[in-house]
Amino acid sequence: MEIFIFKTDIKTNKKINIVKPLFNNISSIQDWSVDTEDIDNVLRIEGNHGIDENKIMQMVKTKGFSCEILPD
Repeated sequence: MEIFIFKTDIKTNKKINIVKPLFNNISSIQDWSVDTEDIDNVLRIEGNHGIDENKIMQMVKTKGFSCEILPD
């Protein structure tokens, strides 16, 4: 299992619903969430090996949101 953490500008449930189909349609993603209470609007993705974090960032960006790897 791998866990990826991203900083985004996804700030509301309405915006979460925009990206929801992206993650729900990838079989290697087991679980994901956006913490809209966090200052970084953290996107957390759990999944099997082989998830490409660059692909995740690009997918989110195609929906008009910023997305970058959150450093440890």
